[in-house]
Parts: sequence; structure tokens; C-alpha cells
Amino acid sequence: MSECVSGRYEGRRSLITGGGSGIGQATVLRLLAEGADVVAADISVDGLADTVEKAGDVGERLSTQLVDVADEDSVQAGVEASVERLGGLDVLVNAAGILRSYHTHQTTLEQFERVLRVNLIGTFLVIREAIPALIAGRDAAVVNFSSTSAVFAHPYMAAYAASKGGIQSMTHALAAEYAKQGIRFNAVQPGSISSGMTDGSGKSGQSVGPGFPGDVDVSLFRKLLPAIGKGFAGPEAVASVVAMLASSDAAFITGTEVRIDGGTHF
Repeated sequence: MSECVSGRYEGRRSLITGGGSGIGQATVLRLLAEGADVVAADISVDGLADTVEKAGDVGERLSTQLVDVADEDSVQAGVEASVERLGGLDVLVNAAGILRSYHTHQTTLEQFERVLRVNLIGTFLVIREAIPALIAGRDAAVVNFSSTSAVFAHPYMAAYAASKGGIQSMTHALAAEYAKQGIRFNAVQPGSISSGMTDGSGKSGQSVGPGFPGDVDVSLFRKLLPAIGKGFAGPEAVASVVAMLASSDAAFITGTEVRIDGGTHF
């Protein structure tokens, strides 16, 4: 993990979805380490319990909230409860998501819509409910999760790529719409990151392995490994960038995205 900036988040009230595993969990732990008050939201009870356990001594500034980002009622209730618990909101991180892989000609409408429902619509719902609190917040910042799949060819991931491309475009639109209200919107584009979403080891019900088709053609992946390092990076590599983007260090950054892939996609 990159070196934490001690106290950078002191007093900053933060809501992080997907906080029960993977990059979301790593972001929860990173912001806690930097002094934030955090609500970790997730669909998984076990995942949130794991996050609390890993928080250790700084867990006194951590609360948890069960939220299904694909369900409008759950998002409305969850965001309201989180803001009330925090006493306001300064930082929103939308890390909740799912990854599914299919041959496109074999993908059902239900399967395609499910990915968009969780990833794209879920991100929209959480943002919509959080905006009033963010407008009233201090140096408000939102970090959304796009992906390298939004702009580079990742076969078998048409639904996932569409959802992440939508998130990236939406981030730009929101940055323009709410700039005068003082909310910054940025996105991260993780790639070549080992997490519950990519390796199937996550405990969150919204983070599962990609499950490539049995006849996957590996040659369609033009490049698989990062140019730097010795393989996939851990989720902490993304959490450190999220922490920067949502902090005052990024006060002049909005409406853009940061690719974090170790040079996999030069």
C-alpha cells in the first residue's frame, strides 16, 4: 500500500459502497487509516463483518449499512441512514459492482440488464440520493468506478463494458452539472487488479469472478499482464488513488478518470 497521509481525512464523512470486499473494502480501510468517518455499505452481511474485523483499532469510526444498489428502495433507505449516522456527507465512493462474462450471442436480456442494473443504474441511484447531502458537505467529492473495459477491448464482457462506459460518461456529465454547487466527480479505471471481482475470492454478494465461457479464446486478449510489477496488483493500488481523488489534494481535479492498470493498456 502507498504511504498514508496521516490526518488527511480527519473529520471527512464518507460513504463507500461495495465496502464488504475487494477494492471497496480496501478503500474503506485506507480512508479510515487517514482519519475519515466511514459508512461501508454492501449487500453482504459477512463481507461487512469482515471489513469491521480488518478495521481493528480504527473501527470506532466505521459503521456498516446493508444496501442493495440495484434496488431503489434499499438505496433510498441506506443512503438516508448513512447520512444521518455520519451527520452529513463529504465523500461518496461508488465501488459496488458485478462482473459477468458471456458469449454475446448467448447472453439473455435478463443477464445483460442485471449487469447494467447493478453497475450503472446502481451508481446513478446512490448518487441521486446522496447529492443533497453532498451539496451541503465540505469539499464534496464523488469517485465512481469505471474500468479499462470501458475504452479497451475486453471480449466476452459486452454488458460489463457498456455499464462501465456509461459510468464514465455519466461522471463527466455530473461534473459539469454540479461544479457550481462545489461537488467534484471523478472516476477510476482499474485494470489488472486482483480482487474479489476478478478472482472470485470476494465475500460480497456483488463481487464475483468473471466466469469466462469454457471455450474462451485467450488470443482475443491482446495483452494480459501489466508492464510494471510481477503480475496483477492488489486492491490497495486502487484505494490509494481513490483516496487522493476524494481528498483536498485533488481540489482542482474534476470530470476526468484515472487509469490504474500497471501499463497493461499503453
